[in-house]
Parts: sequence; structure tokens; C-alpha cells
Amino acid sequence: MIKFLTTISFAILIFTLASSSLADTAETAQANATSENKQLPDPLQAGWEGQATCENMFENETNRILRCTFPPGIGHERHFHLPHFGYALSGGKMRITDATGSRDIDLEAGTNYFSEGVVWHEGLNIGTTTVQYLIVELK
Repeated sequence: MIKFLTTISFAILIFTLASSSLADTAETAQANATSENKQLPDPLQAGWEGQATCENMFENETNRILRCTFPPGIGHERHFHLPHFGYALSGGKMRITDATGSRDIDLEAGTNYFSEGVVWHEGLNIGTTTVQYLIVELK
């Protein structure tokens, strides 16, 4: 639990320090995502076969933290992302599909990344373990 809270605190600190320089990027990404994909949900709204896959863990005026859980055979329908930091709480094998095609990713717990935003993608857990991510978004 302490490691989980430390990870969240670290992610919030990163976004707080960078929020002034990333504010324009977030606004631009949101404008692009919404103008190109007015019908697509964001990651919290997207689910799988009518069931939610992400939950809102924390939200304030500058950030939102989601925990997304994908048991084997469960995915995340097509959605867009604003700029965000991602952290894998647990690993597994995911198939990610976007405009460039599909690719299989072996994800290890503790893997992290930063994204400037995603116009659209969808995912499917093709492994045998539950995959869980934290997504920290700049609002």
C-alpha cells in the first residue's frame, strides 16, 4: 500500500511541476482528440462489453488518476487519451490496436511511460494474468 501511495504521490508531483508547461499541450491534445473523434469516449467512459474497466481514484482541478483493470480476455474499447503518465501495477500480455495496426506487448509490473496523448486506440488482455494500470492525466 505504501508503494502504491508513493507512486501516486510521485505521479502527482511530476504533473504538478510540469502542469504550467503542459497546459497548452493538454488543451491542444483535447481539441485535436475531440475534433477528430467526437464520438469516442475517454478512458474512464470506455469499458468492455458494457462494463467499466477503469475507476476514478483521485481528481482535482489539475489532475485525474484512474486505475484500469483488465482480467484475461477483457479489453478496453476504442477511446482517446489526453496527455498522461502511465504506470503498470501488474503485468501481462496486451494487444494494442491503433491507426498503425495491432501489436502485442509483454508488460512488466513497474513499467511506466509518458504520452502526449492518443487520438484513438483499444486494448485486449490476451495473457493469463490480470493487467492493472494507473493513468495520471493532466486536465
